[in-house]
Amino acid sequence: MGVVLDQGKLKVIDSRTEQSYTLPINESAVRAIGLRQIRQDPGEFGMLSYDPGYINTAACTSRIGYVDGANGILRYRGYPIEQLAQSCSFTEVAYLLLKGDLPTRRELEAWDRSILSRAAVPDSVKRIIDAFPSDSHPMGILVSAVAALSAHYPEGKDIGSRSNRRRQQLRLLGKMVTICAYIYRKTHSLGFPDPVSGLSYAGNFIHMLWAGTSSERTGRDARTLARAIDKLLVLHAEHEQNCSTSAMRHVASSNADPYASAAAAIAALSGPMHGGANEAVLVMLDEIADAANIPGFMRQVKAGNRRLMGFGHRVYKHYDPRARIIREIASEVFSVTGRNPKIDLAMQLESIALEDEYFIRRRLYPNVDFYSGIIYEAMGFPSDMFTVLFALGRMAGWLAHWDEFMQDPERRIVRPRQIYSGPEKRDLVLIDERFSR
Repeated sequence: MGVVLDQGKLKVIDSRTEQSYTLPINESAVRAIGLRQIRQDPGEFGMLSYDPGYINTAACTSRIGYVDGANGILRYRGYPIEQLAQSCSFTEVAYLLLKGDLPTRRELEAWDRSILSRAAVPDSVKRIIDAFPSDSHPMGILVSAVAALSAHYPEGKDIGSRSNRRRQQLRLLGKMVTICAYIYRKTHSLGFPDPVSGLSYAGNFIHMLWAGTSSERTGRDARTLARAIDKLLVLHAEHEQNCSTSAMRHVASSNADPYASAAAAIAALSGPMHGGANEAVLVMLDEIADAANIPGFMRQVKAGNRRLMGFGHRVYKHYDPRARIIREIASEVFSVTGRNPKIDLAMQLESIALEDEYFIRRRLYPNVDFYSGIIYEAMGFPSDMFTVLFALGRMAGWLAHWDEFMQDPERRIVRPRQIYSGPEKRDLVLIDERFSR
């Protein structure tokens, strides 16, 4: 089959039939449904595009996030991530993602009040969290708690009302920070404190995590950790059509409410291929243990016997812009927690990789997961809480995509096609007549 580009149209010549077809090009894409006209026989279904993992398939148009992996660019609604992380709070960024532009000071104050006023978690959801064993995986609890909100707030199913959608978004943002703090406390056999008025989003999180414990942070220490958490949430808030965001849209396509859709996104994030990479970095650093072991470890990596975790990305073929920012956050955190010695190993690994032709040629650069786990560990989070923190930040992006999808005039229930590779038609043999296998 030959393919020729011709002034905004794609001309396809089917070598099986010598028939030619013309498909319009829009935004460097052709509509996959246009392939259906390509067939050898009028009775055929028509040609499909085959794309395992959706490596080169655009399932939607979006105005929310933009990633240019070749040049290390990440923007939210057009704003570079570097500027947002430097100057904006997480709730300010959530406003941007959900409403389309940055708020004025008055708008942000009203927005923050609306989120905080919804931070309290229903007793029924508290009981669900408390019912799990203390050694339960935090992501399993998070999926269950967010899904339970669907039963508690049935009005969330009125997805046709824009004002109702906004109420559910504020409710999820508000309750998410409390649920995540309660999950941490449950796994440490601690009680559930109420959110406190007058604190920021991240400040409330810090308070609820450690209130009444020997780890409780107050004053400058609490503010420093809250600033660090806030920046980390900003960095994780949005990243285009990743696995969990696509899951959110996929489930929402059936007109599921935002709680069920978000629970599906959290479930997708729970997989180690998506949300668990920063934990894998810590495991790797624990195995290396000492700087003297780095040369031997790197030799194993280049021999194909080990993987350098936290390097490389499916999208980024350049330095992940979030990784640079996280390195700066680390020093702020260590001023409160003390320096995590793993940071020195990580920086040595990065220095070697950035100068070694093996890694340069393969365009393997540090990603957001390379340093984030080191910071979370220094704060006192166990590794199985890392993905919960990821979800806390990403909820803003998920909800932005959910709302955008609800307003998309081309919204359809998601139903991918398949290429069937099973047996042809077979006649049934009754059970008493079948030979034993």
